Amino acid sequence: MKTIINTTKAPAPIGPYSQAVATGNLLFVSGQIALDPQSGELVTSDIPSETKLVMENLKAILTEAGADFSSVVKTTIFLKDMGNFAVVNEIYGSYFTDNFPARETVQAAALPKNVNVEISVIATLA
Repeated sequence: MKTIINTTKAPAPIGPYSQAVATGNLLFVSGQIALDPQSGELVTSDIPSETKLVMENLKAILTEAGADFSSVVKTTIFLKDMGNFAVVNEIYGSYFTDNFPARETVQAAALPKNVNVEISVIATLA
């Protein structure tokens, strides 16, 4: 059985997918981009602002599901330009205190809405 997770505190999906799906004790959070949940506008003025909004969108979905970043076991980071890795990594890392999740970071030729960063997570649920 699966449960669809949805919150207005994160951007509504821009396609045929859910913000997150819980099944058993796992939560699969769809890739988030820097869409402002209130205005629906993209925030791509600079990579730090863009990355922070991506992480805040992930946080809102995790919270809605009853989880937080300490529950995350796996992340995937997609970057338009691997040259932004250090900045993204620093901001990403500030959301985790210890027991870091497994992760891969991939440079992608193109991302939705031409953003610079997209991040998805898998978390455990209590």
